[in-house]
Formats: sequence, structure tokens, C-alpha cells
Amino acid sequence: MEFGITFKGFVSPDRARNLVRQAEAAGFDYCWFYDSHILWRESFVAMAMCMEHTKTMRFGPCVTNPNIRDWSLAASLYASLAHQSNGRFDIGLGRGDSSMRVMGKKPATLARLSEFTTKVKAMVRGEEVEYGECPEPVKLPWATGYELPVWIGAYGPKALATAGQVGDGLILQIGDPDLVKWFKDQAITAGEEAGRDMSNFKVQAAAPAYFGDMDYCIEHTKWFPAMVGNHVADIVEKYGADSGLVPKSLTDYIEKRRGYDYSKHGQSDNPFLDFITEDIVKSFCVLGTVDDHIARIKDLEAAGTTQFNIYLDSGDEEEIIAKYGRDIIPVFNG
Repeated sequence: MEFGITFKGFVSPDRARNLVRQAEAAGFDYCWFYDSHILWRESFVAMAMCMEHTKTMRFGPCVTNPNIRDWSLAASLYASLAHQSNGRFDIGLGRGDSSMRVMGKKPATLARLSEFTTKVKAMVRGEEVEYGECPEPVKLPWATGYELPVWIGAYGPKALATAGQVGDGLILQIGDPDLVKWFKDQAITAGEEAGRDMSNFKVQAAAPAYFGDMDYCIEHTKWFPAMVGNHVADIVEKYGADSGLVPKSLTDYIEKRRGYDYSKHGQSDNPFLDFITEDIVKSFCVLGTVDDHIARIKDLEAAGTTQFNIYLDSGDEEEIIAKYGRDIIPVFNG
């Protein structure tokens, strides 16, 4: 089992440097950053900084999207970061929820996401590529042949199929083992049907982790199901609540959702949290005692999760990293 942490761009540079050093020493494998340049500071600058303070930890956006940067710029950025980190760079990729919508723009289509994945990976390798916004072929003459791992964030059936067909991994913003398995199976089936070898396909469960009394934990993490509900509302709107394509446990919990403030995306002071129940928070997050965390992560592992990625946004970040390094990571990777 791999372990990761995720930062938002409001973490101060000094604290980010300290946290990544602490996390690497504690046994964490990945550090991810939200990529939403208006809501938070530019994530790739922060990643480059943190790379210089680590030796083994891998970095990447969780997630970027095909519409926010020209594809040649994106490929150059990714290849440069891979080169200067000695190959410690992945990307998480989505359609561009907060990043686009906070500007009043629409997220990318799945067809565009798929094309971006294949063509940017090719540019990073050093191949000549043509794409729609550029009238001439593009080739990075200094590229070193790096094979960029691309993890695709998905919930809906078509997005999950896209992840399986072109991605190297799947990002699921949820800590519920049954739902992880339900989503993961669809992506892997789609990849196998496309003729791909899925034996090395990775599955990330990304969610807050918090220790302490359950009421205390719930109060600090209820922002997370609201963020997830925003994505679920999109697929329910597209497929319908009774289509059978979205689990009933997901459609039921967003029934009373009445809005979402993108300027407060993923933050505890988002005004649209009233529809979140205690059971949903317990289901979506990893909460409670050390033994509670170990039990949930074992269930996630049994469901096919290969990486548990902690959204490190709820407070007590140093303590969470320390407890994972001391009491939890050694259980899985000792």
C-alpha cells in the first residue's frame, strides 16, 4: 500500500517544506497538490520547491485539467519537473471542476481529456505531436523519454471507462471501500475490454483522515462530502437518480443538496454543508482511533486500493503525519 498527502495552495511555503520533509521521513510515498490557480497559489511552483527538500517522494497535481494550459506548455512543465526531480513526477487529471467553473467556464469533455492524456504523454516522451490548438507539429527536442504516469479522477461510468482505457491509475475522492470497489471494477473492466494489461493499474482513495472523538472528527471533516457531492450531482444530473448507473448511497445523500459555492471549494466554511449527515462523513472519511484507521485502510486495500491519499486540510497536520508514520504505515509496509 502506498500512502500520500495532499496540500491546498494556502499552506505557507515554510510549512510546506517542513511537512514534506516530515512526511517523507514518516514513510509517505506521494505529495499531491490541488491545482486550481484562482482559488489557491500556483501548485507547480510549490511542487518544484518541495522537490528540492525531498529525495524519494513523488509529486503531482490532484488534479489538473486539459483546459487550463496550452498542451505544449503542460508537456514542457511536466517533463521539466520530471527531469529536475530525477523521475519523481506524476499527474492527476480531471475535467476541471473548480478550476474552470470558478471562472464561469465549462469543464473539458471526456474526449478532450482522453486526447490530452495520450498526446501530452507522447510529448513528454519526446515524440512529435499534433493537436487542435496548434497549427504545426510540436516536439520537445530536450525530452528524455520519460513515461509520465497519468491518474484520472472519475465518478461517472463514462469517465471511469476513460480512466481504464487511457490512464495509468484512477483517483477516487472517497474513503468508502464498497464504493471504491464499485468504481474501480468499472475502470479495470473498460481497460481490459480495450485490450490493455491492467495488472499494474493503480487505484487511489483520497479522503481526509482525522484522529480523536468521533464528533470532533466529523466536525473537522464534513467539508469533504460536500465537495464530493458536487461531483456526484453532476453525474446524477447526467444519468438520473434511478438509472442504476450511480449507487443509491450516493444519490440519496445529495437529495437535499441545494447549491455549491466554488469560491469555498473544499473548505470548511463552505455555506452549503447542511445536507451532510454524520453517517456520510463516517463513510467518506477515515476517522477515529489508530485501530479504526488501520481497519478502514485494510478494507480499502481489500477493495483494490493501492494508495491511500490523505487530504491534509482539516487541521493537526503534523500530528496526523506523525501518527501515520509511527502507528499505521508500518502495519502495511513494515
